[in-house]
Amino acid sequence: MVRNISVADYETVPRPVLAIGNDNPPGWEKAPHKHRRGQLLYAVSGVMLATTEAGAWLVPPDGAVWIPPWTVHSVRSTGQPLGMRNIFVDPDAIAGLPEECRVVRITPLMRALILAAVDLPLEYDLDGRDASVMNLLLQELLVLPVLPLGLPLPVSGPLAEACHRFAEAPDPHVTIDDWCLRLNMSRRSFTRAFRAETGLSFAQWRQRACLFAALPRLGDGEPVTSVALDLGYDSVAAFTTMFRRLLGEPPSRYFRKAG
Repeated sequence: MVRNISVADYETVPRPVLAIGNDNPPGWEKAPHKHRRGQLLYAVSGVMLATTEAGAWLVPPDGAVWIPPWTVHSVRSTGQPLGMRNIFVDPDAIAGLPEECRVVRITPLMRALILAAVDLPLEYDLDGRDASVMNLLLQELLVLPVLPLGLPLPVSGPLAEACHRFAEAPDPHVTIDDWCLRLNMSRRSFTRAFRAETGLSFAQWRQRACLFAALPRLGDGEPVTSVALDLGYDSVAAFTTMFRRLLGEPPSRYFRKAG
């Protein structure tokens, strides 16, 4: 496997797709940086957080975040050791690459392709099996299911400050009226500004913020009950309903499958 090499080692390699594996300790962080290629960051194990000016993207085990070329971003683990597999894609390698950051679910086929790709040399054979693996990987990249694990954030101003504070300590019971009172805004002005700044309704954004706080703790093995009650949910059932609505299954099944 190609492991832990520097940016300079791969940025100039004459291949449309590159695959690199990195295993990082708890608390690992990568300061803001950018690449000329698009990047698919796949979390083989652990939970990671990718951040840009526009927001944050939480990546659970067996998820990945797509970061377009030249996007300044930072990455950090949220608890456990972080196993990462990085796929770097030339902008013109295939048409239809996403133009914005997004979290995607890694399908069994895509997982097999990524694990095969990181076993190839950086300057893999452009004919035969090696090229076929990379070409199929590119095709699968375009159709991966998108997960609602992006948390868009306003860039500046009082609304941005309020969003950052809430994301650090989310409360599922806080209402639009609470925010309007705090920001001295009418309900109509608030809802219009919030959607314009984040692309989401307040209720959708609040749910995602709560999920952001929960996933790293669940990934570290904390009981669902303690996480749900700590976040302010009235019951485990209410928390599980929110989790299933966003990720398609209850937390116990989600992390058992990911493991």
